[in-house]
Amino acid sequence: MRTQGDAMTVYVIVQLTFRKRDAYDRYQARFADVFRRFNGRLLAADEKPQVLEGQWQGDKIVLLSFPDETSYRDWADSPAYQEIARDRKAGADAVALLVRGIDGYRR
Repeated sequence: MRTQGDAMTVYVIVQLTFRKRDAYDRYQARFADVFRRFNGRLLAADEKPQVLEGQWQGDKIVLLSFPDETSYRDWADSPAYQEIARDRKAGADAVALLVRGIDGYRR
């Protein structure tokens, strides 16, 4: 059972559609160095996901996790990430979702 003040894992799901691959590649080359400074985990990054249902028009899907929303925001709002994010924004259109984890779910 969660007590007040406990952190809940959050996930970031990003669907990318490339516009300028060279700009996105610059972002990708610098991503790991910046990301490892924070408390997140890269769970998946796939340019060829298997579509199980519906239609998907993106070029890449990325799944990140953070121990809590504060950790995510520390990374996303950091000057180091904001600097490299310029290349991501120039190189790809993105749909990004912040999703709260389910803690203690029982069937």
